[in-house]
Amino acid sequence: MPSKPKSPEPQPEAQKNWLVTWATRLGIFAVVIAALGWLDTIKDRWYVFEPGFLHELAQSAVATYPGDTRSMINHIVTNLTETYPTNTIRINTNEEWVFNNAGGAMGAMYIIHASITEYLIIFGTPLGTEGHSGIHTADDYFHILHGEQWAFKPGALEMERYTPGMVHLMPRGVAKQYKMHEGCWALEYARGWIPLMLPFGFADTLTSTLDVPTLYSTVRITAREMLGNLLIAKI
Repeated sequence: MPSKPKSPEPQPEAQKNWLVTWATRLGIFAVVIAALGWLDTIKDRWYVFEPGFLHELAQSAVATYPGDTRSMINHIVTNLTETYPTNTIRINTNEEWVFNNAGGAMGAMYIIHASITEYLIIFGTPLGTEGHSGIHTADDYFHILHGEQWAFKPGALEMERYTPGMVHLMPRGVAKQYKMHEGCWALEYARGWIPLMLPFGFADTLTSTLDVPTLYSTVRITAREMLGNLLIAKI
């Protein structure tokens, strides 16, 4: 009976090419990680909005138009356009509302600003909602304009309660359960790597609601605003 042929031994040249290929891939990966780490240390140079100013602006809107959310929004957008020149940052003055489903919660949002390192939106619902906050690569400042928001982290036996004029700060990497009561509206400001937050904002649409028109509108507005800001060198 003929003997079974032996498998050919790996050739030294093939082994060398394999090692070079993987060494190159690992080298590129290490360079990318190092570059991302460096960019993370300097991202604050691209911020334009100041959390303190936005908090004062939200409090001013609450004090001037208590309970009148529409007037609060107009007050905020008017002050932003008067404060920041158009060659520094792009402010979306077209009040374009879209649904937002994320982390099991549902509301509507108006994107006032979106760039690579910052976004500013009005978010809320007249019906009430609750869900998971998500774990994000940005610090999130949630300025309550009307109504109440409740929140808690695992291990906390009492809830956090936020009312008009207060700000709920969610540092990056932190997750909470939150609840917005009927008629709760907020000015939400995030600073960090905004594109990395988008998958959380789109996941419920892709896996649950299948609301393609809303997804299209959200992507269109976000991309338009980010590109518009890049064109004036706002990262």
